[in-house]
Amino acid sequence: MSNCTLKRKLKKRSIQLDFSGGDVSGIGGVELLRAADDRLGLCKAASRLMHDPRDQSGVTHQWDALVRQRIFAIAAGFADLNDHQQLRHDAALQSAVGVLEPMGSAPTLCRMEAAIAQHSTVQARKTVFEMHRLILERFIASFDEPPKSLILDFDGTDDRVHGEQQGRAYNTHYDGYGFLPLYVYCGEKLLVSYLRPINRPDATHSAAVLSLLVKGIRAHWPQVNIVFRGDGGFYRPLLLSWCERHDVRYIVGYTTNKVLMSECQVSRETLSSCWLWFEHKDVDIPALKVFKDIDYQAGSWVRPRRVIAKMEYNEIGPNQRFIVTDLVGEAEQLYSEVYCERGTMENRHKELQMGLFADRTSCTAWWSNQLRVMFSSLGYVLWQTVREKGLAGTSLARAQVWTLRQRLVHIGAVVIRNTRRIVIKLSSAALEKENFLIALQRLEAA
Repeated sequence: MSNCTLKRKLKKRSIQLDFSGGDVSGIGGVELLRAADDRLGLCKAASRLMHDPRDQSGVTHQWDALVRQRIFAIAAGFADLNDHQQLRHDAALQSAVGVLEPMGSAPTLCRMEAAIAQHSTVQARKTVFEMHRLILERFIASFDEPPKSLILDFDGTDDRVHGEQQGRAYNTHYDGYGFLPLYVYCGEKLLVSYLRPINRPDATHSAAVLSLLVKGIRAHWPQVNIVFRGDGGFYRPLLLSWCERHDVRYIVGYTTNKVLMSECQVSRETLSSCWLWFEHKDVDIPALKVFKDIDYQAGSWVRPRRVIAKMEYNEIGPNQRFIVTDLVGEAEQLYSEVYCERGTMENRHKELQMGLFADRTSCTAWWSNQLRVMFSSLGYVLWQTVREKGLAGTSLARAQVWTLRQRLVHIGAVVIRNTRRIVIKLSSAALEKENFLIALQRLEAA
């Protein structure tokens, strides 16, 4: 039976169903990601860094097409390799990838991800290093003119695992097994996605990563002012000394100790008295805060450094925080407007892990999981390019990944192909037609 006539009618009209609609896609807007990738040359460059161990005489699916297929699918919201059992037949995705036949199957993509683990550790590490260089080069190219200052935000976040992955470990703080990837951002732009064991300190390898970033950035912009920003987990005396020797500013969280608490004793007692007075007068205020500069030298420091104390009293009780910095400015301004701004990284983490599945590290091999993190990171770079270059000044300029793909990629479309052309007929009911066309035209014009 090729069609079905339903029993019900709609305003005297009969309703019929059949399967003669042709090639219909649910991700007709994936061409937007293709346009961003063409502008950057990202997927092709990444595929060239990955050694293909296959006998090329029998290859059907080229490495660059497989990389595009995987990254576009992740960016479009399809995290699992199993999704490609159906996606490989999607005509819109085929067009974006640049093929006309069914794309790579789930086993083919799995073998691609596993190939990096067949290399030596040195070769696998080099591949990941070069992919990070690729991201840094696109970051530098995204500026129309050299910036005066860059703030590099370092942060680690947990990546829970539930299998026997190589390198997994248990961490009591996170109360589970997992990894602790290091992420580095400059504003909304991603620079580093580096997988690490979870049983290491937050600052593990951060000095080496910072050194490589500073070297790469200053090779293009020798005069740029670079600021290293991180929470207390990234405080290391040697790291601060390195920053001072290499003309890198820093603003980093610092742990509480008895000396610093005694320096703040009078201020803390004053805050407590004021809070009790306001409570007695039944005055409703959220919190009382005082900021103080302290010239402080820890035992492991070769010289005094500037420590800023934030003393707060609220309905929960006293709350003290300290940061160490060599930036110039008022204590309150540096703490509230510069240091606390690092909290916006949580949105980037959510986009990368929840929106682009960077925490889907379910491969057995360590380097295959690192490659998956890189694929998610490259997908993030594509979406950031769409936001920055395609959607600037529109209502979606600040939208997050899941909103963008729901409104701009998940559009129903009929794909018509013949020997002369491919026509993608997007749904007339699409909500963001104008923004989609603006972004596509801007990206295509580059």
